[in-house]
Amino acid sequence: MNHDLPPTLALTVGDPAGIGPDIVANIAGRNIPAKIICIADPKVIDARAKALGLEVQIIQCDELSAAPARAHQPGTLVVLPVNTGVPVIPGTLDVNNADYVMKCLDIAITAAKSGTIDAIVTGPVHKGVINDAGFAFTGHTEHLAKDLTPKHKPVMMLVSGSLRVALATTHIALRDVPRTLTTAGLTNVIEVVDVALKSQFNIQRPRIGVCGLNPHAGENGHFGHEDQEIITPAIASAKQRGIAILGPMPADTAFAPKTRACIDAYITMYHDQGLPVIKALGFGEIVNMTLGLPILRTSVDHGTAIELAGTGTANSESLYAALIAAINLVRTRDQ
Repeated sequence: MNHDLPPTLALTVGDPAGIGPDIVANIAGRNIPAKIICIADPKVIDARAKALGLEVQIIQCDELSAAPARAHQPGTLVVLPVNTGVPVIPGTLDVNNADYVMKCLDIAITAAKSGTIDAIVTGPVHKGVINDAGFAFTGHTEHLAKDLTPKHKPVMMLVSGSLRVALATTHIALRDVPRTLTTAGLTNVIEVVDVALKSQFNIQRPRIGVCGLNPHAGENGHFGHEDQEIITPAIASAKQRGIAILGPMPADTAFAPKTRACIDAYITMYHDQGLPVIKALGFGEIVNMTLGLPILRTSVDHGTAIELAGTGTANSESLYAALIAAINLVRTRDQ
């Protein structure tokens, strides 16, 4: 990246029937020190902005590389136009727009791979609608890895201030977690988190806390054997490589304030083990990051919130935080 120029971010809106267009229209009025290119249907953004009483001047560009070189100007929004499949009704999901959602995302991924943009910031999608349309899609994190190369093992991490929570497994059924967890897989997650804390957060000697899977981290095998047979060996391997790591920690006490003060990042075994904690403490200002990939991607910490679309009540703070986080990640990477 040329340090004399602002970083270039591709912003995808997500499902057009949700609050993605609301928060993008709202964020257009803020001062953001980056060149932002929104990949979306300009008609959707314009209609939502007008419905919310916001003045947003849309500047269309035919190619990402042809977008204005200057940083974002409050009250404007540079848009690379992609047409929705069918007209959008705020609050009404439509499988016929799933292809549009995926196309916007894939354009951003291609641009990031080629170096045309510095990072991707994604709005909320509706996984059910995408799958109902025939796409095998479990989430942005998994799709990013699939679109890149098989060797990359992405890790989903949510960040709120000094609290960071990464996931050993992501969007799978709870019943599938025990058989999905492997020592090799968890070892990879630990390595990816350790590298990210050093390279992206400038923490020279990160302290990582690993939660157990079962109550009381298995209670010496009385409540399940996964903690002893899968998690403990991965932790031992990490310690041998000099990683400062604790665990397996009973998840019900792992996030106590005194413990949080000693941990730079947690690794939890499944989606709803650690994310309820960080969302309870910082919802609306959390950034979702994808670690372990050759491209940078941040996202909001919430879903499509269909019931809020077009009402003017959607909060755009998480999107703003995701944009600022992406800018900081680019600058740290390019130092």
